[in-house]
Amino acid sequence: MSQGVWQQSLKASVTTATQLATHFDFDPQPLQSVEAKYPMRITPYYLGLIKHVGDPIWKQCVPDVLELDDNGLLDPLDEENHSPVPTVIHRYADRVIFLVAGSCASYCRFCTRKRKIGCADMAISFRELREGIDYIAQNTQIRDVIFSGGDPLLLPDSVLQDLLARIYSIPHVEMIRIGTRVLVTLPERITERLCAMLKSFHPLYVNTHFNHPVELTAEAIAACTQLADAGIVLGNQTVLLRGVNDNPDTMSTLFRGLLKMRVKPYYLHHMDLVRGTGHFRTSVSSGLEIMDSLRGPVSGLASPHYVIDLPEGKGKVPLVPHYVKKTDGNLLIRASDGSVVEYPDLES
Repeated sequence: MSQGVWQQSLKASVTTATQLATHFDFDPQPLQSVEAKYPMRITPYYLGLIKHVGDPIWKQCVPDVLELDDNGLLDPLDEENHSPVPTVIHRYADRVIFLVAGSCASYCRFCTRKRKIGCADMAISFRELREGIDYIAQNTQIRDVIFSGGDPLLLPDSVLQDLLARIYSIPHVEMIRIGTRVLVTLPERITERLCAMLKSFHPLYVNTHFNHPVELTAEAIAACTQLADAGIVLGNQTVLLRGVNDNPDTMSTLFRGLLKMRVKPYYLHHMDLVRGTGHFRTSVSSGLEIMDSLRGPVSGLASPHYVIDLPEGKGKVPLVPHYVKKTDGNLLIRASDGSVVEYPDLES
């Protein structure tokens, strides 16, 4: 079978610092030890978004020697201990993550599963996929299945369709979500054939991962439009990254742009405590300041939940600016213009 456009693009990806040095003026030698530990892959499309060494796109996909000088956690969310079978992460009673793919179109340098994405340890067998399906089928409290990995949309259409059909046929599963970044890094993957196939599995949700306004290209808009026109609800999970998007102007531009693309900003993630990613971490106060800056100037539709995913698999906790104080039975509420309004509270 001949390869499609997206498979050819994936095959043409840059996978070494030496290859990257043919496109940009920098010394690749210091990065070779990093790529030996944490794989590198940048699609031709995403490579084309880099304007210069060290810009926001570069930082997201090009190895950095700082990745080797960090004492974070290998498995910060304790996923391994919440995996009853290799392809299922079961942290919440009613929903599971189903790991269906072991690689991504481009490898994010801040990935939560940095320890294994793109590595031999992340290779997934058909036997392990069947074990995951059986586990989901046997646990009737599971209502929500999140396809993840790696990137599920790197699977061939036929394989993805088979997995979706098997999960869709389980009576107690009410909805399926797909987590993917191909809309950002490989938008040519979104084809008419793929959308027609996905359309048959409603209710189906796709959560993607735009981090910077530069990523909101005509190609990305076209890919999102195809999915939205197929009736698929699109959400976005942004990660707060030092030197990439940790300022109000960047975030407001990103979130407003996403809404224009029919993508709902869903989560703003504080960086997980992942080993090799400490140089991306910001203070929580900087995240709260960004959220505070959005209130009023930016539509509520464009304001995601700012969350921390706690270590040891204790789940996501929302973080909000402090808007309310109580005094003498009334509430003091800070308005979007900065003024404080007294508001009557009900008796407890």
